[in-house]
Amino acid sequence: QVQLVESGGGLVQPGGSLRLSCAASGSIFSINAMGWYRQAPGKQRALVARTTNGGTTNYADSVKGRFTISRDNAKNTVYLQMNNLKPEDTAVYYCLAVVDTTTVFWGQGTQVTVSS
Repeated sequence: QVQLVESGGGLVQPGGSLRLSCAASGSIFSINAMGWYRQAPGKQRALVARTTNGGTTNYADSVKGRFTISRDNAKNTVYLQMNNLKPEDTAVYYCLAVVDTTTVFWGQGTQVTVSS
């Protein structure tokens, strides 16, 4: 089992920045990848960014050049730096961890609202 605790969401004006954090605990030695998904009202949960143990990163096209995912293995934490935020980035952001390449664990979600 892996437990994930997210923090860092909130309300920000368009053009602003936020950094999300996700701390993992439990069977962390089995984690193969970590990342972030988001779900806006009335929409399906969708990939934002993902990073593997091998260093491969993937981003949704809509956030490329604005968001950066990073991982601190010593702290078992993954971060999502979000710059130049837009109203369409408003969503609940969920952290995930992939264990043994097959099992996915999710965090509880953190709300990000971009509004003037």
